[in-house]
Amino acid sequence: MITGPALLFCPGDRPDRYAKAFERADSVIIDLEDAVAPADKEAARAALVSTPLDPARVIVRVNPRTSEFFAADIAAVEQTAYRTIMLPKAEQPSDLDGLEAYDVIALCETPLGVRDADALAADPRVTALTWGAEDLVAAIGGFKSRTPDGGFGKLAEYSRARVLIAAAAAGKPAYDTVHTDLADDEGLREEASEAAASGFRGAMCLHPRQVSILREAYLPDAAAIAWATGVLEAAATTPSGVFAYNGQMIDEPLLRQARRIAEATG
Repeated sequence: MITGPALLFCPGDRPDRYAKAFERADSVIIDLEDAVAPADKEAARAALVSTPLDPARVIVRVNPRTSEFFAADIAAVEQTAYRTIMLPKAEQPSDLDGLEAYDVIALCETPLGVRDADALAADPRVTALTWGAEDLVAAIGGFKSRTPDGGFGKLAEYSRARVLIAAAAAGKPAYDTVHTDLADDEGLREEASEAAASGFRGAMCLHPRQVSILREAYLPDAAAIAWATGVLEAAATTPSGVFAYNGQMIDEPLLRQARRIAEATG
């Protein structure tokens, strides 16, 4: 089971960083893909096997199904206790063939992957969805995923919402993409707060200093907690399915939101 909200990447060829990343994050993503140069892939796989962590909080991002490195990555994972794989550039259920022994996080970051996110989310081998902006924009032929103020461009916004809705329709969690500007704490905080309010269960991140920001952003604020507490207390003493609370009409959708806030605050 994935533990969130902060999923921290760690380069697979840097086993000296494994333990520190594991201590800092809710879950650590040992990356055999983008963070590792082709010449270092073999060393990264060897490090994965020889530097064990508690598998309950480890995700291994392998190389794409179409990559020349995929088969060797899976062979390396098979030698470990890790059973959660992040599959980059996931596009169709057949990409998951042979991964029945794993919980797969489908990373939708190509035009086909975003378009067919519904099919990926519905596959029983997939336990969660996430998405990537930079590979998607590059695959389409663009050159920038964000606007000058640091926010997502319209293409990224659409893809992000598409993946979130596909995951929710299948009853599975979705995790937001990375915020690549490591100096933009306020931008990350704003982006993560909006993502949490929309229903994402967490986000991937690139640096340990982003972990605390994500944790704080994914917790409901005091006003939301007070609202949810009041609504649920009022619901417990109200026989009708619809009732008024502080001048607001409360029905089942708002009750579900209140329950989600209560769940998030434990």
